[in-house]
Amino acid sequence: MFYFETMAKIKITQTTSKIHTSTRQKRTLEALGLRRMHATVTVEATPQIIGMVEKVKHLVSTETTK
Repeated sequence: MFYFETMAKIKITQTTSKIHTSTRQKRTLEALGLRRMHATVTVEATPQIIGMVEKVKHLVSTETTK
């Protein structure tokens, strides 16, 4: 489980292909703003975003930024 400070930012990078994943996981990646391999987005660490990252943690890597 991830724990982030309030208003912290998360840098999310898609590390694995979304081929052979469920439609739900593909849509979660799309909702996070990850359209292709090695794409990176920086978003605020809200509970909703953290939950989405938990669902696709095998497809992405994360790091905390300020």
